[in-house]
Amino acid sequence: MQFNPSEPDGRNNTLKSGINSTGLPEPNKKYQVPARCGVAVRLKKGQAITIENTHGTQVCDFWAFQDQNNNEFLSMADTRMCLESIFPKTGDNIVSNTRRPMFKIIEDTSPGYHDTLMACCDLNRYKLLGCKGYHDNCTDNLRMALMAIGLKAPLIPNPLNLWMNIPVSEDGSTSFKPTVSRPKDWVKMVALSDLVAVMSSCPQDMTPINGLNKKPVELNFFVTGR
Repeated sequence: MQFNPSEPDGRNNTLKSGINSTGLPEPNKKYQVPARCGVAVRLKKGQAITIENTHGTQVCDFWAFQDQNNNEFLSMADTRMCLESIFPKTGDNIVSNTRRPMFKIIEDTSPGYHDTLMACCDLNRYKLLGCKGYHDNCTDNLRMALMAIGLKAPLIPNPLNLWMNIPVSEDGSTSFKPTVSRPKDWVKMVALSDLVAVMSSCPQDMTPINGLNKKPVELNFFVTGR
């Protein structure tokens, strides 16, 4: 069977969690990304999005696509190359697959551990971890969040994993650790063009990235600017 990158492997409440059918936010209004779900939002150039780690323990998978050309998307490989670092920080631009800046990080109240290495979780990831049957996952949350505003995922890019703590050892090995962020830590980014951003409150409950109790919880966000 031919692989269809836009078709979810299952369904969850992401299809009903969008802010509205267009994805256009009301400025300064606080919205929620429910636990285990995703939300897509349209941003105009110059608008800023602030994402809040409400409980301090939750990882947010974050993607973005150019609004009128979703073949250009936020690219972690190109961002690492441009920054010469695996950790984007305040003042840095994060860039697309054409190396065009898409966002500028203007505030980060957390210790700054955000993962740019790991692919988003998908159904096969949970099968490899021993899950039987369907499991909510960030790949499907991306697909369904875009579907909720009338779009389709052209592919599944690697996300910016906000607050995801993935230490890298000298020998190149990695490990999955709980977040080191605090309740209500936030990251604020300015859109440098018209974009569609997608956030997933990661459903991972089989490793401790969402806290030692392995319990996914909600995130909050709001948009400022015109």
